[in-house]
Amino acid sequence: MLQSILLIFIMSHMLSIAQNKIIEKERVQVYFLGGQSNMEGHGLNEELPDTLKATNDRVWIFHGYPIGDENPNGGLGKWAKLKSGNGAGFYSDGVQNTYSNKFGAELSFGKALQELYPNEKIALIKYARGGSSIDSLAARHFGSWEMDFSGTNGINQFDHFLTTVNGAMKVKDIDKNGIEDVLVPCGIIWMQGESDGVLTKDIALRYYFNLKRLMDLIRATFRDDDLPVVIGKISDSGLDNNGKTWRYGELIQDAQEAYVRKDGNAAIVRNTKYYQYSDPWHYDSKGYIDLGIKFAEAIYSLDKAKQSP
Repeated sequence: MLQSILLIFIMSHMLSIAQNKIIEKERVQVYFLGGQSNMEGHGLNEELPDTLKATNDRVWIFHGYPIGDENPNGGLGKWAKLKSGNGAGFYSDGVQNTYSNKFGAELSFGKALQELYPNEKIALIKYARGGSSIDSLAARHFGSWEMDFSGTNGINQFDHFLTTVNGAMKVKDIDKNGIEDVLVPCGIIWMQGESDGVLTKDIALRYYFNLKRLMDLIRATFRDDDLPVVIGKISDSGLDNNGKTWRYGELIQDAQEAYVRKDGNAAIVRNTKYYQYSDPWHYDSKGYIDLGIKFAEAIYSLDKAKQSP
């Protein structure tokens, strides 16, 4: 009788330990931010409002080092609390992050998401390379997101993206609080297309196909064919010598609208047409702050629509 009671006690204790191990895992909502320079970010840290100047202790970011094709160090990064300096000029060797004097949409995006999901842990994975195109014929020295583009040694922007995602997703405790994190992909945020609208009409006309294929591949990377996608619609400053920065920009815009219209789980942010510019190619600081908020609102709306019966 005593042995039976002891056995029951031991089994109950072991079950309790097992249950606690299951409970002691934290679900983390993960969002990927990708594209070219207006996702990389050229907002100035010194122009941030007080609400965004402090480190965000509740949102984490893995920022892959952005660099051109052929470089084996592209995509290296390290999980860290979200703060300014993840804009253009950011560098990481995978061991230490070196921050710049610029920021992108990630700051206001992370803050807005935390407000929209107050009971959830939020994490961002970012890889964006200024000037990068999807079409390899528009890549020049900036780089191409075309998966099949081999270049000189077979390394392209999509490879850097994969390095970033793999490096981020393999970490089991991103905030080092001793509790295992379960990283759940919840959305793709894409701000890109300007470079595909510069050189030739043929490249611009291929943008819908290239965009769709790339979003399908990114969804597949996160193992969710219905992962919500939010596209930032490109705009034109008109500040170059001819009054038009992106020669075939309207074709890119049409392709972006077509993608969102045809995809069952995508949205587009059009507020970009109202933003001011700091130079012919990049939004000013206020633009990046609004862009992040609009991205968060759009992905939140897609999420709620997906959950509705």
